[in-house]
Amino acid sequence: MNDRTGVLLIHGLGGTRHDLGSMHKAIRRAGGDAHMITLPGHGTRPEDLAEVRAEAWLDAVVEQYRQLEGEYDTLHVAGMCMGALVALLLCHRVGHARGRLALLAAPVFIDGWSTPWYRPLRHLIYRLPQLARRMRVEEGEPFGIKNPLVRAIVKKKFERQDNFHYPWVPLSCVGQVDRMRAWVQAAAPETRCPTLVVHAREDELTSLRSQAFLQDTLPDARSVVLEDSYHMICADNERDEVARQLLAFFGFDPVHAVSPAMARRMGRGSRDDAPGNAADPADSGVAG
Repeated sequence: MNDRTGVLLIHGLGGTRHDLGSMHKAIRRAGGDAHMITLPGHGTRPEDLAEVRAEAWLDAVVEQYRQLEGEYDTLHVAGMCMGALVALLLCHRVGHARGRLALLAAPVFIDGWSTPWYRPLRHLIYRLPQLARRMRVEEGEPFGIKNPLVRAIVKKKFERQDNFHYPWVPLSCVGQVDRMRAWVQAAAPETRCPTLVVHAREDELTSLRSQAFLQDTLPDARSVVLEDSYHMICADNERDEVARQLLAFFGFDPVHAVSPAMARRMGRGSRDDAPGNAADPADSGVAG
C-alpha cells in the first residue's frame, strides 16, 4: 500500500485534463499522486460520443477507482463540470470512505445565464434518437472563461482545432448528462463522504441553485462561492483560489497551489495584478 495520497481527477463533457487547469501539477507539487482518467468517447473525435451512455462513464471511473484503492490508504476524488456528477455517483456507488470528494462547477441544474430559453425543448428531441445523435451542440464564447486573455487563448485553440476539448458534442450525450443529473439528485442524500462544493456566482451554464442543492442535500458538505469566474473555474480568474481550497480540503499544504516560478513572477509584478493571478494566463492550464 502506498503511503502517499492519491487523487482521481475527472474531466467534463467533451473535455480533457485541461478542464482542471493545472490542478494535477499542484497536487504533485504538494506531494500527492494525481491520476487523470479519459472518459469513454473522449480524446478522439466528437462523433465518438454519439453512442456512449452514462453507464459507460460511471463504469470506467469505478474501474479506475478500484485499481487505485488497492494502492493508496488515502484516495480523494475530484470532478469538474460533468465530471463532478460522475464523481458524486462514483462515491455513492462505491461507498467512498477512503478520502474526500470535491465537486467543481457541478451542473445539477442547467440554468445559467447563457442557456437559451428553448433549452427544455431538447427533451422532446431525445425521443428521436437518430436526430439527437446528429444534432450538434457547439462550443461558443465565452467558453466558460471570464478572463479575456485566457478566453482568447481558448478561442485560438478551437480555431487551430487543438485536441484539448471537442468543438461540439452530439445532443444525444447531453441527454446522458441529463440522466446523470437526475441520478445525482437521488444519490446526494446518501453520499456521506466529506465534500467540497466550489461554484462561481456568474457561472453561465449552471447557477448557484446547483451549489445550494448540494450544500443542503449532501450529509457532510462545505461550499466556496467564487465571485470573479465563469464556469471553467480551474482555468479562470480564481483558479489559484480553487487550487488552494482543494489542496487544503484534501489535507495538502495550499502554498503549492501556485508554482514557484509563477509565485516569483507574481512577487515581481504589481499589487494590482497579483490577486488570483488574473492578469497572467501562463499558469491557467490552457496556455501554450
